[in-house]
Amino acid sequence: MFDALTERLSKAFDSLTGRGILSEKDVDAALREIRVALLEADVALPVVKDFVTKVRERAIGEDVIKAVAPGQQVVKIVHDALVDLLGGPGEPEGLSLEGEPPVAILMAGLQGSGKTTTAAKLARRIQKTEKKKVLLASLDTRRPAAMEQLQQMAAQAEAGFLPIVPGQTAVEIARRAMNAGRLQGYDVVILDTAGRTSIDEELMAEAKAISDVARPRETLLVADALTGQDAVETARRFNERLPLTGLVLTRMDGDGRGGAALSMRHVTGLPVKFVGVSEKVDGLDVFDASRMAGRILGRGDIVSLVERAAEDVDKEKAERLARKMAKGKFDLEDMADQFAQMQKMGGLAGIMGFLPGMNKAAQGQMAAAGLDDRMLKRQGAIISSMTREERRKPDLLKASRKRRIAAGAGVEVQDVNRLLKMHRQMADMMKKVGKKGPKGLMGGLTPPGGGPNPELIERMRGGGKGGQGGGLPGLPGSGSTNTLPGLPGGGTPPLGPDGLPIGWGKK
Repeated sequence: MFDALTERLSKAFDSLTGRGILSEKDVDAALREIRVALLEADVALPVVKDFVTKVRERAIGEDVIKAVAPGQQVVKIVHDALVDLLGGPGEPEGLSLEGEPPVAILMAGLQGSGKTTTAAKLARRIQKTEKKKVLLASLDTRRPAAMEQLQQMAAQAEAGFLPIVPGQTAVEIARRAMNAGRLQGYDVVILDTAGRTSIDEELMAEAKAISDVARPRETLLVADALTGQDAVETARRFNERLPLTGLVLTRMDGDGRGGAALSMRHVTGLPVKFVGVSEKVDGLDVFDASRMAGRILGRGDIVSLVERAAEDVDKEKAERLARKMAKGKFDLEDMADQFAQMQKMGGLAGIMGFLPGMNKAAQGQMAAAGLDDRMLKRQGAIISSMTREERRKPDLLKASRKRRIAAGAGVEVQDVNRLLKMHRQMADMMKKVGKKGPKGLMGGLTPPGGGPNPELIERMRGGGKGGQGGGLPGLPGSGSTNTLPGLPGGGTPPLGPDGLPIGWGKK
């Protein structure tokens, strides 16, 4: 989403980093580039003016001029200003589900913004993280097959669905949904309202009537991040008529300019609570201002990557792999499981989006080198063409077997040889990991008390013990480095315990 903005900001910082002294003229020149970058990203003009003013006030202060690394100080100032713009530091704002059940959540927004899909994703998330029973109800009586769509999505999310009764109005359905939730023991009722291609009085009046009947604890506006300034205007007008409590931005994994995400909070004063990152029913992430600012500045988001891996990991397979690794074993079936795990986490492209310095150019270089999702699928096809005995005993693969496997997978023998070489490299690494104890490749993601493993997060950030570098274990082609090659400005300082490069914030 923010690739273009990240590249432009990096160029702006190039003129600052590496200099011993910064003048006001240097700062103003860099701020002009930042202003253009934000405007090109479709950020609202008042937001850009306020942002640049704040950065300039801090950047020309005495602390920066006399700092040991003034250029890096300015980068940190921009980072902090982005965090303030996106919602401020601290824990992200979650849903408020307190109160006598069932608690109602009202989904509002324009047609095509992704309300129905988001409603199902939210139900899945609440049931998974909050352990609450959720009922989904469609109040869209106008769009053809809207109710049937939510019914199918509810089945995917494994949530309850209010039966369809033809002829009822949206307000009647809302009243029936709340009664059903109360009688059937549901904790949360999510009401998916109808949308329009544009805001009109009828739409707003209906949404207001539904709100009066259901008295929702949360009223979330779902906005498409790809619509830019139109999404900001939609949020402002909805906020004038409904008691909105938060925003959900969909299609944050698209190729848009991302200006809506940077403008929403400033224009409406409402927190962005969730972002949609895929079409899958589990593709909904909590919005975190600090992490988002880090991704915009090319620092990646290692913590979110580890959290996603911890959520998606198959614990039984992880434990089985841990036991095998403790014995120094790692066969091709284990390798196929690792490839499947990567695909589950969004593929190589999805994983790379969370890593520092992995902008579009870097991902393009990896793709040119053959390290992309097609490679994972091709390697998986090769392994699938083997017999179970061959997968468990790779030493059996001689020339004739390789030719048969290559023909079955539709590849060349050289591709089979490359796979076997990659397996040997991974097997050697797994033996080293196995000597450290039965944590396993994915089993070490969560400590006994639950949650992401802070030790692993630190290692992935590059702060491993004894100067060891970070990197994703088992990732084909991943290097080991304790620096951020893509740090804005071209610098490569190691990260400190706070996740920021060492030297930031110091005189």
